[in-house]
Amino acid sequence: MNLNELFELQAKLDDRIVKEKGLYGEDLLPKKILALQVELGELANEWRGFKFWSNNREPRLKGYKEIKCKWCNGSGDDGSGVCPDCKCEGYVYKEYNPLLEEYVDCLHFILSIGLELETTNIVIDSDYTGADTTETFIFAFETVIELAHSIRDGNKSYIYQVYEELFNLFVGLGEKYLGFDWNQIEQAYLNKNNINHQRQESGY
Repeated sequence: MNLNELFELQAKLDDRIVKEKGLYGEDLLPKKILALQVELGELANEWRGFKFWSNNREPRLKGYKEIKCKWCNGSGDDGSGVCPDCKCEGYVYKEYNPLLEEYVDCLHFILSIGLELETTNIVIDSDYTGADTTETFIFAFETVIELAHSIRDGNKSYIYQVYEELFNLFVGLGEKYLGFDWNQIEQAYLNKNNINHQRQESGY
């Protein structure tokens, strides 16, 4: 698990967003904490196991995204009259794992929060997960709220403690309950990080 590399990649993305969106001097930490809470909700929604009212409580592990063809950029014509990508009509469909993608969306914000707090020397060695997936999600939400309170109170050593607990809890959620190994997580993070840079280029 190479967290240093992920923190470095996240720092480059964060710096780019601040520069290109003109956010110098703005306190982004509260928005990042709220964004993490939103993304945790979206992750739970893709997991679906809490939806006792539904017959479909299986995690969403396969989906398809419509993306612009790299050859013709969505036009259906690369200039020669026929797109080489099997007559894509401008778009192709790419399979992806919705649960894993939401997980790494959370990871982006957890890393970004650590950078804001200058708390990146994290040790992943403890299991803070609950008795099951539902309880672990609840613990994750509670820990994010506790982190927000500790930031407001300004106790730096406690901020570090809570942030490290959140990171360990989140890794445990992914590996113990959602079935991801760290190689999957890291590769999915790298893929999404590239997409996030592409979005900045396209004026997202």
